[in-house]
Amino acid sequence: MTLRKMTLRKFTFLAAALAAGLPALAAEEHRELGPHEHGVGRLNIAIEGKRVSMELEVPGADIVGFEHEASTTAQKATVKKAKATLEGALSVFKLPAEAKCKLAEAKVAVHAEDEHEHEASGEAKHEDGKEDDAPRHSEFHAEYAIDCAAPEKLTGIDFKYFDLFANARKLDINLVTAKGQTHYEVSRERPKLTFGEIG
Repeated sequence: MTLRKMTLRKFTFLAAALAAGLPALAAEEHRELGPHEHGVGRLNIAIEGKRVSMELEVPGADIVGFEHEASTTAQKATVKKAKATLEGALSVFKLPAEAKCKLAEAKVAVHAEDEHEHEASGEAKHEDGKEDDAPRHSEFHAEYAIDCAAPEKLTGIDFKYFDLFANARKLDINLVTAKGQTHYEVSRERPKLTFGEIG
């Protein structure tokens, strides 16, 4: 299963689980990673009532500058710092102050593809059939629950994400609201998203 298929499947689950809140999103612990594009992450946003649920999936290289599992003390410290930064969702994704939003819950993890996924990607072996010693790919995965006292003021997002993570170039965004589902794209050059009043 490719990362894109997993993302869409999980996003459908995200939209269906809005009423149940963020803890329901943690039910699917085992994840399958597939091919990903460096510099490009995915952000799913679902808004229902006063609750904003967000799910971020991004290659490790975008966040910490390397995509293999941290092995040195310095790399582990870098990952720890990055996770702490991502846990501060409202500093990464700035919502309008008028919406009076507060972070209710944040969950940040780093996932690595397992051996059979590495083989499926075609990177596990050289042309001569010998095993490749290349490190496994990793991905940062974050889930957020944000409560906003004035959700009608949710008119957009200012992505400080690009200031915080130098290797990030673009985010593909799926937004689900009572009005339906919409796709957006933000980038380092265009870090602001305006989607109008949610209603």
